[in-house]
Amino acid sequence: MIDGATREIWLHRVLFLAIALALLFWRLLPLPLAEAGSCTPEATFCRFWVWLDRVPGPDLLLCVILAWTMRRPDYLPVLLIAGVVLLEDLLLMRPPGLWTALVLMSSEFVRGRVALTRELNFAVEWLLVTGLMFAMIVIYRLIFAIVLLPQPGLGFALVQLFWSVLFYPAVVYLSRVVLDLRKPAMGEVDAYGRRL
Repeated sequence: MIDGATREIWLHRVLFLAIALALLFWRLLPLPLAEAGSCTPEATFCRFWVWLDRVPGPDLLLCVILAWTMRRPDYLPVLLIAGVVLLEDLLLMRPPGLWTALVLMSSEFVRGRVALTRELNFAVEWLLVTGLMFAMIVIYRLIFAIVLLPQPGLGFALVQLFWSVLFYPAVVYLSRVVLDLRKPAMGEVDAYGRRL
């Protein structure tokens, strides 16, 4: 029989997989928010939606991976993260494995410092995640430049970084409120007396 702690871990792994697939499905949908020709000159709201449709959105999957790894690294094993991000690479037609390797390095950086990040307040955690995301984008673009691959403009990448950093607190808040995913305190144990 499966104990409660193991069941909770597997439940969160399945939930992460469902969230990742839903986010990936949403990114693949060709849903324009509004057509430019349908806006009248007075329709400021319509023009805002046309502009929003052309702006790159946040990388919510990266936000979820970093937020969950920061709180409960046992919920996200390396192979699960690698499989999900590699699938995203293949479906979004990115170079297979490059972004996956960067996400894995970032998540393992966080996982290796879980004892230190456990006591960080949210502002410091947010700065750490911002630095990781920025470093990932810089390395990604440098590798593209080294092998002379075409890439989106720097402005596109910076806007996506800005939205990802801006949405990170919302992902953390929803993970905490909806899924009760929080950092365990130092020395905290589960119902079976095992350290978290």
